[in-house]
Amino acid sequence: MLIVKKFGGSSVANKERIFNVAKRCIEDYKAGNDVVVVLSAMGDTTDDLIDMAHSINPRPPKREMDMLLAVGEQMSVAYMGMAMDSLGIPAISLNAFQVKMHTNSSYGSAKLKSIDTERIRNELEMHKIVIITGFQGINRMDDLTTLGRGGSDTTAVALAAALHADACEIYTDVDGVYTADPRIVPNARKLPEISYSEMLELASLGAKVLHNRSVELAKKYGVQLVVRSSLNTNEGTVVKEAARMERMIVSGVASDKNVARISVMGVENEPGVAFKVFNSLARKNINVDIILQSVGREGTKDIAFTVAKDDLDAAVDVIKDDMKIFTAKGYEVETGVAKVSIVGAGMTSHPGVAAKMFGALSAGGINIKMISTSEIRITVVVDEKDADRAVRLIHDAFDLAD
Repeated sequence: MLIVKKFGGSSVANKERIFNVAKRCIEDYKAGNDVVVVLSAMGDTTDDLIDMAHSINPRPPKREMDMLLAVGEQMSVAYMGMAMDSLGIPAISLNAFQVKMHTNSSYGSAKLKSIDTERIRNELEMHKIVIITGFQGINRMDDLTTLGRGGSDTTAVALAAALHADACEIYTDVDGVYTADPRIVPNARKLPEISYSEMLELASLGAKVLHNRSVELAKKYGVQLVVRSSLNTNEGTVVKEAARMERMIVSGVASDKNVARISVMGVENEPGVAFKVFNSLARKNINVDIILQSVGREGTKDIAFTVAKDDLDAAVDVIKDDMKIFTAKGYEVETGVAKVSIVGAGMTSHPGVAAKMFGALSAGGINIKMISTSEIRITVVVDEKDADRAVRLIHDAFDLAD
């Protein structure tokens, strides 16, 4: 049996936790399994590297940031290899260049294109535990790239798919997927199972348990995931195609504070203007989320949309550069906002879900700035200061507590 096991930064934050992870992996190895381990950077290493970079250059080149940030995972895998060796187990650490994890050249948010598995398989045949850097790849120029925050999950799922692994286990500091972040809602309920579609929405909307692109890959290649804690042996949450959990109207509530809102004002009310705005942003690889277009008045309209705060400077540069193309009269930026969302495959067959959500926010005196919906989610934009309280109010309204 081939098992891919991914451990997040908190799971390898110090010497004791590194040895804890090593021993858990060795248990599976001694049971006769082939084991591939994917690691994130230790603890706050990535944040510390980012802070140092910004102290040197407030807007560092993305290529240089990827060169820098790839260091964190390389430290983790080397330490893990040393730990396993000290425990008498043959192991080898490999980085993205040694494995040849090919990506495109979108520094900071690169996408995996292919993985050469020959080196991994050769090491497994020599009965070694193979420890691989998460989060990173190489482009066609052999430059290091990174997959975006949380990208180690994507690395693990991609490896599981490429190696046709029998299991893919994602270990973190919580023991599964909950109806809300337990740090915000202490009585949130752990879900025994959740579907790919629901998990993808939650991950995309701010739930930090899994990287959204890892769920996309898992769904595409049929990789069944198990999310569990590295700090205990509790049963985790299974993420798979069809979850046979008790059917709740809403499966979870998520919030995302890494959001900014941009309003482009006074654009001409004619066909093609929205295309010009969002095509300009797309050319710079800037992802846009919620979009709101005002009703036309006096021959003009306003277009508002949200982007990740990390993309805000680049998005504003695009808007400023292309104001004449948009025929816009101006723009505004708002950073003190957050997205709050509910997700559930059962929502479409239950009328009144939106009304209950909006009623909970209204009762709490929380103003809604934007609304977006899909078949299985409803998202609102609120003031950032209200986000945590909004999650708790909505969680209570739908009776999701344990």
